[in-house]
Amino acid sequence: MTDSDASEGALLDLDVTAIAHGGVFVARHEGRVVFVSDAIPGERVRARLDRPSADVDTRSFWRAETVEVLDASPHRRAHVWAEADVSRAPGQRPGGADLGHIEIGHQRVLKRRVLQEALDRFAGGGIEAPEVEATGVDEHWRTRVTLHVDDEGRVGPFAARSHRVVPVAQHVLARPAIDAVARGLRGIPEGRVELIEPADGEVRQVLHPEADRRARGRGARRTPRRPAPQTIVEQAAGRSFALDADGFWQIHPAAADLLDGAVAELLDGVVDPSAAHLDLYGGVGLFSATLARLGARRITTVESSPRAIRHAAENLRDLGVQAVTARVDRFLKAGEADLGDVAGGAVVLDPPRSGAGRAVVEDVVALEPAAVAYVACDPVALARDLATFRAHGYEPRRMRAFDLFPHSHHLETVALLTR
Repeated sequence: MTDSDASEGALLDLDVTAIAHGGVFVARHEGRVVFVSDAIPGERVRARLDRPSADVDTRSFWRAETVEVLDASPHRRAHVWAEADVSRAPGQRPGGADLGHIEIGHQRVLKRRVLQEALDRFAGGGIEAPEVEATGVDEHWRTRVTLHVDDEGRVGPFAARSHRVVPVAQHVLARPAIDAVARGLRGIPEGRVELIEPADGEVRQVLHPEADRRARGRGARRTPRRPAPQTIVEQAAGRSFALDADGFWQIHPAAADLLDGAVAELLDGVVDPSAAHLDLYGGVGLFSATLARLGARRITTVESSPRAIRHAAENLRDLGVQAVTARVDRFLKAGEADLGDVAGGAVVLDPPRSGAGRAVVEDVVALEPAAVAYVACDPVALARDLATFRAHGYEPRRMRAFDLFPHSHHLETVALLTR
């Protein structure tokens, strides 16, 4: 098939050679890169192009979805979520388990390859990606699930790589209690619903009606009054952390303890009690508590969410942590606190998926901390930020990676940087 023959829905037989960032796989057709879903490196698959013909002959790459496996990898398994299996029409496969057709140990091998490629391409090379560590819980691990409700009242996840609701019979990655509640949802208004199972095991529901979003988008002066956010309590590292039910907390039940332990291990022996320390993008205070346990006495946590920082102030009251509501970039630029004593201290960075960014990294290194612990949920964003750190003399000394999102392409990485 030539480019001129290609159109949306055309079938291609492809030899898959690699995995790419984002849970898709790499093949080539007549020299053009094709990103194909639901495959495994080493396989030959038949895939359907999923981009309109108007685009297909001008784009530098194509996208396609596997509809048949012609030569299967020995690492292929029955999909952990039967409704996402390759035997189902691509448009009916729910998203969220894009590696669920791969044996779990090999998933971690592939995730390490993605991390290594990101480090090689964006961080300047010479950094070896760590092995991706198992957590011991590979199924029924989602303590938080977002479902969507369309204008016909159908409830379910979005189909993979789309915004179309796909009703499903079960939610295999979710905690059993969440799955039970999800299967019983009826009469929910159009929008989305979050299901949360905190440490007490009682599932909470948080509704986000589409009507409210539209009213805000139109600049309406008044939107329907919503009840005050529910407060839940999570447990990690022997402490309790209060937060809003729909506020940020790690999804995997082992994640908070694992990340707390990893940061503590990397910073062990580095924390100077006489110096000042920063917990940036601090949420409700998990890593501030880690710093305090390591001996830090002067800790400032910075978080842009006013509700999260109010919870952090209460959660950390016994530790004397200063809790600041601010965007991290503005906080560092404005000098809202005396940051001179951070020289010799430790900084914990736990940015969103987009990473900290060049400006934040440069402002952090200007403070001359003794060490930076960087917690990353995206390997490319991590690698780009590492390149900036390295340009200013900070090198990654140790790294650990964790499979906190089994059967999906996501992973978490923790890096220690020092001069």
